Amino acid sequence: MKDAYIVQSVRTPGCKQKKGMFSQTRPEELISFIMKEAVERTTNLTPEDIDDVMLGCAFPEAEQGLNLGRIAAKMAGFPDKVSGATVNRFCASGLEAIALASVRVSAGWSEICVGAGCESMTFVSMGGNAPRPHPEYSRTNPDMYVSMGITAENVAERYNISREDQDLFASQSQAKAMAARDGGKFIEIIPTPAYKYIVQPDGTYKKESFIVKHDDGIRASTPEGLAKLGAAFKVNGSVTAGNASQTTDGAAAGIIASREKCKALGLPPIARLVGYTTVGCRADEMGVGPKYAIPAVLKQVGLTIDDIDIYEINEAFAAQAIHCIRETGLEKYMDKINIHGGAIALGHPLGCTGAKLTATCIANLKEVGGKYGLVSMCVGGGMGAAAVFEKL
Repeated sequence: MKDAYIVQSVRTPGCKQKKGMFSQTRPEELISFIMKEAVERTTNLTPEDIDDVMLGCAFPEAEQGLNLGRIAAKMAGFPDKVSGATVNRFCASGLEAIALASVRVSAGWSEICVGAGCESMTFVSMGGNAPRPHPEYSRTNPDMYVSMGITAENVAERYNISREDQDLFASQSQAKAMAARDGGKFIEIIPTPAYKYIVQPDGTYKKESFIVKHDDGIRASTPEGLAKLGAAFKVNGSVTAGNASQTTDGAAAGIIASREKCKALGLPPIARLVGYTTVGCRADEMGVGPKYAIPAVLKQVGLTIDDIDIYEINEAFAAQAIHCIRETGLEKYMDKINIHGGAIALGHPLGCTGAKLTATCIANLKEVGGKYGLVSMCVGGGMGAAAVFEKL
């Protein structure tokens, strides 16, 4: 097996679904831009050096369909020889893509591979355009198709996660994200072109571009203010729009190269994937997935929670994030968890999230001078995913 090194990891800003700054920017434009930038910002690397693209996307249909991994490679200006695939593990799609890219390089199937993620929840909203649950199976196993919000309500109720704790957690996520944005801490973000269509006097539309530099969903919040919001998914429930992740548009890309190619081309490694795992759980409480995946990946790589310097735990919902933090014994390390905020403030662009959090994790390891970072998330359908990265 060959050593596989991450030589680049970057992301676009995350922008709110339908109301955000990417609302008229197609997903192909987002992912092709960030892939092109990832290559151009890597010393001594050219598009001709890339062998393959693994692209995570949770709902690969419509504008995100027709094998976006291959289309994005061509739109990025990569030569015909660069192949591409689209990977779907719902919320862990971007992380799965990075893992697959690393495995391809380790196995010798590729020398340099892109691991990326993309989701436009504006163009293809949660659930997709034409969901078709199996008629008989859905009657006997409705939990496989249940709303993600209801799964969060189940976690809150079954594991005694109070509304007050959820709102406090959410307000802290927003505060950390706002401080990081204002302090220039999101060094993994690449200013990204967005588009809008302006009606002309003759009734035609003109496509105009502008640059987006920051995540646009961050907002000042207090527990008291969040407490005024009504439940979003269940009468008398505790999960609200304020303590759940934002539905978001965004893209992220990493580049993984073999040790031999790094030496031959003079590519400076920045990190490596040490281990990755996924674990199944009950579909109707899918948010608990990280409490199984985090211990599993730590055992896989021979580390403990004490060895990790940065945790990026996706905040699909405050309820599930709080539960997983408590169950894994991580409450004593809150200063290492989502140090610049999480998905409640920054958004959860589904198939992009794993690649996005990888870029953030590596950037934050650099900031704190840490060695090991862990990325984890719950996954629709009842799964948890977790990966450990080592900064080089």
